Amino acid sequence: MNKNCLECNEKIVGREDKKFCSDGCRNAYNNKINKDSTNYMRNTNNKLRKNYRILSELNVDGKSKTTRSKMLGKGFDFEYFTNILNTKSGNTYCFVYDQGYMALENDFFILVKKDI
Repeated sequence: MNKNCLECNEKIVGREDKKFCSDGCRNAYNNKINKDSTNYMRNTNNKLRKNYRILSELNVDGKSKTTRSKMLGKGFDFEYFTNILNTKSGNTYCFVYDQGYMALENDFFILVKKDI
């Protein structure tokens, strides 16, 4: 049975379940499939990644405290997070993936890391 590469349409030689003729074609195909489709999506993902890096940098030990000004100084954008966790005690944490933060008094924040 003749099969053609999903990326370049060249004939595939080898195992019958192969979909690509080379690693280069496999990578190119997957990069096209997984790329962000719009600028809005790309910009949102970039902001989430930046927020995640900042939280990870400020929260090395898994639980720490910091200030709003320190977070803003590093470029943190409080409008971008992935989910909200409401605890039984009534606290609300915002998370960027597994890194979370909660506002305290006097512009302080507690930073936490969720065990995943």
